[in-house]
Amino acid sequence: MAAACSFRSLGRAPPLPRAIARRGVRCCSAAPAPGGAASSSKLVLEVKERLAREHPGLPTGRNGRDDDYMILWFLKDRKFSVDEAVSKLTKKWRQDFRVSELSEESVKGLYQTGKAYVHDSLDMYGRPVLVVVAAKHFPSEQDPVENEKLCAYLVEKALSRLPLGTENILGIFDLRGFRVENGDFQFLKFLIDVFYYYYPKRLGQVLFVDAPFVFQPLWQIVKPLLKSYASLVRFCDVETVRKEYFTEETVPPDFRS
Repeated sequence: MAAACSFRSLGRAPPLPRAIARRGVRCCSAAPAPGGAASSSKLVLEVKERLAREHPGLPTGRNGRDDDYMILWFLKDRKFSVDEAVSKLTKKWRQDFRVSELSEESVKGLYQTGKAYVHDSLDMYGRPVLVVVAAKHFPSEQDPVENEKLCAYLVEKALSRLPLGTENILGIFDLRGFRVENGDFQFLKFLIDVFYYYYPKRLGQVLFVDAPFVFQPLWQIVKPLLKSYASLVRFCDVETVRKEYFTEETVPPDFRS
């Protein structure tokens, strides 16, 4: 049956990124600002002052307009261009979703479906793990805005668990049982935009697990949109997830033998 055929058979899975193959953690740090730490601190302060002056309505606190760590990350992503960092940090999406105020309670309706979650343990490379169960995603029945809020909440939750020295997370798309009615191009486009514009370089790798044949058309549409992120995608099976990314004690329950 077509749906039972593994999409992995259509081509060899891309190898692990070279950095992961060597030591496990893919480091995406940008080069330090010219002038070193003092220069970086000065640029962070400049961004903070502009945000306070030009966008006083933005929230403060963790992931807010005065969060030094978040500002520095965006400066690195924009090669220390203050104008470009400010542009990214003031995208309307962050304001509309009130990202800094999202909580499990605010997204509990969809959160309780188990369609996506942050795994309790890190992977064997020390990265937080965000799992998406595609077979539980029903775009015709679920509010797209609530889906997007759940996504933002879980990404924030995963990033809050980053250990010192680790800068990105592992994304796992469990595609077992995926059917045509689970396909959602608009949400995937939103997800790509989220990581490209709002969480740059925060994805270390993405695993598509046991992708069925019916996933192929959606992948062919989405792949060009991924741009450089396409190199982070690996098609694999459950056994690979168990053996190459977790120990017996830390593997997510859905992937245990």
